[in-house]
Parts: sequence; structure tokens; C-alpha cells
Amino acid sequence: MNKYQEQPHLLDPHLEWMMNLLLDMVQDKTSPAALVHLAFKFLYIITKVRGYKIFLRLFPHEVANVEPVLDMITHQDPKDHETWETRYMLLLWLSVTCLIPFDLSRLDGNLLSQTEPARVPIMDRILHIAESYLVVSDKARDAAAVLVSKFITRPDVKQKKMASFLDWSLRTLAGASFHTIDGVIAVDGMLQALAQIFKHGKREDCLPYAATVLACLDSCRLPESNQTLLRKLGVKLVQRLGLTFLKPKVAAWRYQRGCRSLAANLQLRTKGQHEEKPQVVTSDNDEDYDIPEGVESVIEQLLGGLKDKDTIVRWSAAKGIGRMAGRLPRELADDVVGSVLDCFSFQETDKAWHGGCLALAELGRRGLLLPSRLTEVVDVILKALTYDEKRGACSVGANVRDAACYVCWAFARAYEPQELKPFVSAISSALVIAAVFDRNINCRRAASAAFQENVGRQGTFPHGIDILTTADYFAVGKISNCFLVISVLIAGFAEYTEPMIEHLVAMKVNHWDGVIRELSAKALHNLAPRAPEYCATHVLPRLLSMTLSPDLHSRHGAILACAELTHALHKLAVQQGRPLTDCLDEKAVQGLKQIHQQLHERQLYRGLGGELMRQAVVLGPPVRFPLPTHKEVVTGNCRPKLRRVCWSVCVLIEKLSLSRMPFKGDAVIGGWRWLIDDTFRSLYLISSHSRQQIKEAAVSALAALCRQYYMEEPGKADAAVQEELIGQYLAELRSPEEMTRCGFSLALGALPDFLLRGKLQQVLAGLRAVTQTSPGNVSFAESRRDGLKAISSVCQTVGVRAEGAPDEALCRENVSQVYCALLGCMNDYTTDSRGDMGAWVREAAMTSLMDLTLLLAQSCPELIEAHVCERIMCCVAQQASEKIDRFRAHAARVFLTLLHFDSPPIPHVPHRGDLERLFPRSDMASVNWNAPSQAFPLITQLLGLPAYRYHVLLGLAVSVGGLTASTVRQSTHSLFEYMKGIQSDPQALGSFSETLLQVFEDHLLTDRVTVPLLKMLDQMLANGCFEVFAVEENHPFCVRLLALCKRETSKSRDVQKLRSVTAVFCGMVQFRGDVRKKVLLQLLLLLCHPFPVIRKSTASQVYEMVLTYSDVVGVDVLEEVMAVLSDTAWEAELPVVRGQRNRLCDLLSVPRPQLVSKPGAC
Repeated sequence: MNKYQEQPHLLDPHLEWMMNLLLDMVQDKTSPAALVHLAFKFLYIITKVRGYKIFLRLFPHEVANVEPVLDMITHQDPKDHETWETRYMLLLWLSVTCLIPFDLSRLDGNLLSQTEPARVPIMDRILHIAESYLVVSDKARDAAAVLVSKFITRPDVKQKKMASFLDWSLRTLAGASFHTIDGVIAVDGMLQALAQIFKHGKREDCLPYAATVLACLDSCRLPESNQTLLRKLGVKLVQRLGLTFLKPKVAAWRYQRGCRSLAANLQLRTKGQHEEKPQVVTSDNDEDYDIPEGVESVIEQLLGGLKDKDTIVRWSAAKGIGRMAGRLPRELADDVVGSVLDCFSFQETDKAWHGGCLALAELGRRGLLLPSRLTEVVDVILKALTYDEKRGACSVGANVRDAACYVCWAFARAYEPQELKPFVSAISSALVIAAVFDRNINCRRAASAAFQENVGRQGTFPHGIDILTTADYFAVGKISNCFLVISVLIAGFAEYTEPMIEHLVAMKVNHWDGVIRELSAKALHNLAPRAPEYCATHVLPRLLSMTLSPDLHSRHGAILACAELTHALHKLAVQQGRPLTDCLDEKAVQGLKQIHQQLHERQLYRGLGGELMRQAVVLGPPVRFPLPTHKEVVTGNCRPKLRRVCWSVCVLIEKLSLSRMPFKGDAVIGGWRWLIDDTFRSLYLISSHSRQQIKEAAVSALAALCRQYYMEEPGKADAAVQEELIGQYLAELRSPEEMTRCGFSLALGALPDFLLRGKLQQVLAGLRAVTQTSPGNVSFAESRRDGLKAISSVCQTVGVRAEGAPDEALCRENVSQVYCALLGCMNDYTTDSRGDMGAWVREAAMTSLMDLTLLLAQSCPELIEAHVCERIMCCVAQQASEKIDRFRAHAARVFLTLLHFDSPPIPHVPHRGDLERLFPRSDMASVNWNAPSQAFPLITQLLGLPAYRYHVLLGLAVSVGGLTASTVRQSTHSLFEYMKGIQSDPQALGSFSETLLQVFEDHLLTDRVTVPLLKMLDQMLANGCFEVFAVEENHPFCVRLLALCKRETSKSRDVQKLRSVTAVFCGMVQFRGDVRKKVLLQLLLLLCHPFPVIRKSTASQVYEMVLTYSDVVGVDVLEEVMAVLSDTAWEAELPVVRGQRNRLCDLLSVPRPQLVSKPGAC
């Protein structure tokens, strides 16, 4: 039934037959109790989806149904928590049968003439059941309240029982405490029952009791309860009491819109007609109507409910305000509106603002908010649309903005276009801004819906249809799309341009969320071309003043916005063929240059963010400010400050440099350089999730600064600056801090070509040193990664000249050194607590190898040597067959890029023809290399190519023997499929086995390879991949494999490795000759291993081996061997275990191992 939750009306055609089917089971007296309860459970599920009000109509409600239903509910156990659905549905059914149009006393017959004990009248029985279920703790309490409302309001019952029931409920209400669980349950039941009675009962019947109930409710002090549901029911009951006090009438003075049909409204507009403005009529008898005393108390409580801490209470109070105002005289209703408007004070909380918005929407929707009040109302709603109050690390106000959008939506339906015409400009701009720039997705979508409603109903919003097609419900779902794309399209309409820019400057640049500040700055960059003069003369001066704000968020956002806006104005000036200084006055230019100096003079980097704000302000000689204390670094208090300020100032430097600001030769350039350098040195202070962003910003800033301010003449650098900068950066590459190495490596990679010329050999040598692993920097995987990226960037920057000087460009003399460094990093498998950190290095190495090879192929393909190309392709193929999905996919993309590159083709690719057949260009685009099921069947085909077999097998060993189930399963299946294909080819099988043993031998005692390799061997032996070798006695493969296994596990204390080699030994028993005896000896030795867990697991595996390979043990001793293996306690002391092991040696005809005395033992 869950799929019908959003559109439950689809069930309506089927409800009747479903109910009849289930009720037939209930009414069948032969049905077991369990079946009856199950039927009611299904009925409850249907009721929950469709709603009980719709479902009630379908229950049988004949006179004959009253007593059977009453009897069924009487026999229920209220304490049975398994059958509450049955009681709930029976109470609902009973509430329908109570509506029969006959006096209930007629069903009792002659009670006094009965000979059996006196029967209880049906009226009393129903009332007793209702009262008893109003205080239960399950869902039946809600159904009991419905039953009471239907039963007590009957004409025959209200005369006899209404007063007594209300008296009982008020006594229960007064005696219960909402501080206990039982008290909360009792209060909940009474409030529900009273609210339902005053809702469904006739006014003349309920009015005599209303004042008493209100007085009792006041004494309960429900607003002080911490139970949301009780406060909501209290508000609900209060409004029902208020409606009972007032006569049920429609206010004649209310505003009525003539045409509320959207279709008719649009039809009139297409014909050029307009509905005549309705006249507001004031009732003549309003003044003669006396307002009861209780109404004032009710209104006061409802106004208090608008400020409740929970939304459902505020929503109920808002609806109550709307209902009450509809029955009041015009003057009193206007006073209520004034009281609601008092909620919109900045002394009030966001709860009051939200409740006020809901109340205004209700009043407007009901026509109770007269046009004379619209000026005040629209003013507060515009404020509510941007309401955002910071609380700690976040803010509140999203619910207020959402409710304000609801008000705008309601006004579109409630008022004639002429009434809202004076406010169209303000409302349309505010809704567009909310739809595009609000942080909360629900608010953006609510604003879009409200804008759409106004376009359809009012038809006066400027460019409404065009904006709706751009900023519809789904388009505003992605915030970056809203800020950077939709905003630009909407700003193309002049009515919205300046309000959008103004909102960004006033509300979003200083927003508490850093992401919003960054998006706002980028949005200003995109919007500047729409209003360049306004941005230059009004916006930029305001932003410059905000850079001096004591608030860290404002400073951060203003610096970013200044940077982006200046760059946008520069690009616009370039298009117009004039310098940026023509767009900006001298004061703005000086303001941009002096941002840091002014912050320093005003001491705005002290206190919050001060110790790190220092990095944003350096002029002239480097001025050192105190670093953060050790405590601040450890606790991370400095991290957000460093992230925000450093990143924003680096962006400022980059954008001002790209904008070609006239600062060449100025002292500010030295300060900027120092800032960037100090940022690289301070990277270790920053949290890991922010470090990359700051590092990239600093690198981009350095690159832009050098290109703009360090070039003496085209293509030539300032020699002194070049010498000092390169020397300093190379020295920093030897820093003991890993992050410092990362920063300065990338800095060298970002330098322009004129700074690298003449220093290329030094730079490459320094970067190669960073990529090398030594005992002191084994854990510096990130610095090696960034060093590789820098080498690639340097090579791309300087270009290739085959016979050029090694200090000027890549050439024949230095290209081999670069390749050597890159290929050396392909074997980086460094691990730490974070996992395989070397994967970052290998990924960077693959990318750098690809970039360098493509560069050489396009410029000087003769520099690519055959052995280098082969090694590149083999190493990448190995990575493409390993276990980590993301890196395997990256390796596959690199491999295919090198294979299919044709501008011109990469020379010396081994087996190019076979590779193009195995990996056709047309098919590879559809392969998901992240998926093991698609990747491994393709990769294993490389095993058939001799040049790739070794490296692919090395990678497969890690995958087949890995831990990830999907990778192991798919790689194993693909390997076995390949092995099946070569079983009939002795030469191919021999080559494969030789390569496999070579991989084992080359990586002896390298646990990263040998442990998964042993697991792979175990699976291959168990799967019969080497059955061909079992025919020949003492096959060389078996002998060599045994020797390698013995060398690998000699003196090993690695439990995982020992278990794996035990499985391999058990699989090798299938080979014949002396090798079998040697394998059995190794297994028997493991039965006396010092580790009990190894002895036990070995015994278990040997037991399975004996069952699998029947020719290993003679038939005459088979039972005894199996008995020894299964009955011996292999975790026992070694002397005991050794006796049983020796017994097995005798049974298997294997010499008993002899104890060897340790040197020096007595």
C-alpha cells in the first residue's frame, strides 16, 4: 500500500470490495480469532493510507450491526498490545453504527421484564466503552474520541449523558498531570474527545458548557507542557470553544475576489477583459452583535500559540486565528490582524515570525486581510523572505522564509491584480531572489512555486513566463546552478538586475556559510556584465568598506567578492579595448591595493582569526606575526580561520594579477609573494579536508602573480628574482614537513616558462628528489604525489626540443631521467593507518606518464625509446588489473588513451595489433572499468601477450587474493576462464606457469604480493588449473613451487601466511613422485607448529585433503588417519601433539621429523 501514500484517492474504486471481503471474515462466526485479528490489521493498513474519514462511510451501519459490533469490542482485551488494530477498527465501526436514526433505548427492549440478571442499557454500554478507551495508551484512544463525538452529540444521548460526560472529562482533565506518562495519556484522550465534541456538536447544545470547559483548560496550564501533542490539542480545543462562543456566520465585510478560477482568469486576460473590482460591504448588524467574554481569552491564547516552539502548534493556532476572525466584526478582526503583525518584530524569535506568516496566509486566503492592510503586510513579508538569524555554527529562519513564500502564494489566489499592482515590483524581485539565492532547497522551491502562482493568477509579474521556464521547481534544486547559471539568465531582465546584485552584497557576501559566500562572489562575477557601471561605482566601494569589518565572515566574503568583481570588470574592459583603470576610479584601485595594510593598521587580525589573518596582510619587508599556539593547532581552533582568510586572499591575489592591476614594482608584490610562500609553509596547520582547496588557490595565485609582475620583457625574467625564487623553493623541498614539500613542489610546477628557463635541470633534480623514497620520508606519499604532478606541469610548460639545452626544455639528455623518476613511482605501495597511500602516487605517476608521452609523441616521437614505452604500457596494465576500483579504472583509461592516440600514434607499443583487436576503440567507451564484472574479463586477455603477462599476473594476484568479495569473485572467474582456454596448449600453460613462479620468486618475503599470491595458488590448485602437471612425476613446476613456499614461510610467524601456505601444500598433494612426500612432510611439520591455531587449522585442512585426494592414503590406514586427525586435541601441549603427529608419519610412510637442538643449549 505504500505506493498509494501520495495519491490515496486512487484506492477509492477498490475500497468497497476490499472492505467487504475482509468484513466477511470478521462476521463469520467460524473464523478463528487469529484470522479476525489479521483481517482487522489489513483494514487498519488501508485506513491509514486512505484516511479514516473516507473509510467510515463504507462500514455497514444498519440497526442489526449495533449489538454485534458492541459485543465484539466488549470481548476485547485493552491490555493486549498485539491486537490494537482490532480495537481501533471496532471503535471506528461502532462510531458509525451510533448514527442510526432511532432512539437507542428501543434496542434495549423491556429490561425489567427479563428473568435473567439485569442488562445494562446499550447507551450506558457504549458510553462505558468510550470512556475506558479514552485513557488507553495505544491508537484506540484516537478512535474512542471519534466515537464520543458521534455518540454524545446524538439527540437522545445529549439530553441524558452529555452533562455527565463533560463533568467526568473535566474532572479527569483537572486531576491528571502532564508530568507523568499516565497523566499525559489521560489529558490527550480528554482533549481529543472535547475537541471532537465541540467540533461536531450543535452550537446551542455546546454553548452552555463552553465557558466552564475554557476555565478548566486555563487551569491546566497546557502551554507550559513539554508535550507537543498536548499543546496542539489545547490550541485546537481553544479555537473550537471560541467558535462556539461566536455565531456561525460568514463575515459580510470580508474581501472577495470575483474570479478564483485559473482557467477563467486566463481566458479573461486573453480577451483583454478584467473582472470588476468587488465592493467591500460592511454588515449593518455587526455593531449590534455582542461579543462574549471568553472570546478575548481565546484570541489571546491563539496569539500565544503562534509563538509556540513547535510548528504543528503554530499551524493549528494560525488556522484558529483565521476561523475566529471570520466570525468577528470588522473592527475587532482588524485588531486581530494588528496583533498578528506585532509578531514581526526583531525582538521576537523566529518562531513568532513563522507563526505570524502562517496566520497572515490564513487570513489572506479567507479574505479577512483587507487591501487597506496590504502596505504593512507586504513590508513584513518582504523582510520575512530574507529572514536569517545566526545561531552558533548555523542559522535559523528557513521555516520563516518558507512560510513567507506561502503567504505570497496565498495572496496570488486571494486578491485582484489591481490590489497587488503597487507591490508587484517588490514581491516579484523578492521571490526571484529567494528562488535563486536562498540557501535552503525547500525555500527555493517554495519561492519558485509562489512566483509561478502569481504569474498565473495575477499576470502582472514582469517577464513571468520567461523566468518560470528558467527557474522552475526542478531547475532550482541545485544551488550552484541557481547562483551561477539561472541568476545570469534572470539578470538579463533589467527589473531584476540591481535587486539581485544588491541582495548578494547586503545578505549573501557576509553569510555565515562559507559555501554561500564563495558562490555569491562568483555570482557577482557573472552578474557584473549586466550592470558594469553600477558594480564599479556602487558595489565595489561598499565591498571595500566591508573588508575592514570586525566580522570574519564579512571580511572573507568581501575579499572574495572584490576579487571576482574586479576580474569581471577587467574582462569587460578587455572586450571594449580599454584598461581596467578606465572603469575604476583611483580610490577603488588604491583600496584594492591597500586591503592588507588597512586591516593591519586597524588590528583586525587580533582576537578571532587574528593570528592567522596576518597571512592576508604583508607589505614591504616580510613582517612575521605570531604563529598559532600549540593548543590552537591541536584543538583545530585555527583551521577554519586559516581556511577562510588564506583562501580568500590568495584568490584576491590571483584575480588582481589576472586583471593586470598597475602594481608592477610596487612593494605590495613582495608582500603578496611572502603571503603565498607562508601559506605553503603553514599547510600543516590546516585540516585535511580544506588543505587541498587552499593549496590550489595559493598555486594559482603564484602562477598569476609571476606571469604578470616578474617578467621584465616578453619571455625574459628578472634575473635576481629568478635566482632568489628558484633557490628558495628548491631549499623548501628538503623541509621535514611533508605539507611544505607538497606546497613548494606544486609552486615550482606552476611557474611560467620564463622563470624555468636556465634553471630547468635544478628544478627537475629537486622534484625528482621529492619523488624518491628514503627511510626518513617513507610516509610522505602526498609530497611524492605532488612532486610527480609538478614534474608533469614543468614538462608541459617548457615544451620539448630534441636537441635543445637541458636547462631550457625537455631534450634527449634529460627525458630519460624524467621517465626514470615517473616509472620508479609506479612501484610505490606505501601504507599507513589510512590504507594504501601509495595509490595516490601511482595514480599521479600514471597521469604524468600519459601527459609526458603524449607531449613527446606530438613534438618529438623519436625521444620515446622502445624499452621505455614497453615498461610504461606494462606498468599501467598491472595497475589496471589490481584491486582498487577507482585506480583500476584510471589505469584502464590511461592505457586506452596511449593505445588509441593517433595524432600521431605512440611509437613502440608492444603488440599494438593484438591490443587494438582486444580493445577496439568503438567498444571501449561503453565499458565501466570501475565494475569488476566488466573490467577483469578484458584485462585477463592480456595474459596471452608475452610482454604483458608478468605485470598483469602480478596485478591479478593481488585482486584474486584480496578481501573485497566482488573483486575476488570476478577476477577469479576471469582467471579460471583464461586457464580453461590454455589447458590444451602445453606451451601456453608452460609459459604461464613459468611466469607465475617468476612473480613468486621476484617478490619473496614481500607480504603485499606473496600472501594474496598464495591464496590465488590455492584456488588454482583446487580448481584443477595444473592437473596436466600431475600426470608427470616430480614436474619441475611442482618442485620449484614447493621450494619457493618453503623459502617464503621459513621462520615466519604470520598466521595468515601460514594458513595460506598450508592450503597450497594440501593442493600440491595431487602431484606425484617425491614431491608428494616432501609436501606431506611440510604439512606434518605444521601439525607441530608452536602456534595452536596453526596446528588446528592444518589438521582441519589435511583432513579435507585426505577426503579429496583418495590416493594419498592407503585404504587400510585411511580410517585410522582420519580418526587421529579428527580426535586429537591439536591445541594441547606440544609433547602430546608430537606423539600423534609421529603416529601419522608412520601411517603415511613419511620419516619422522627430528628435533634439532638450539645452538648453546645444554
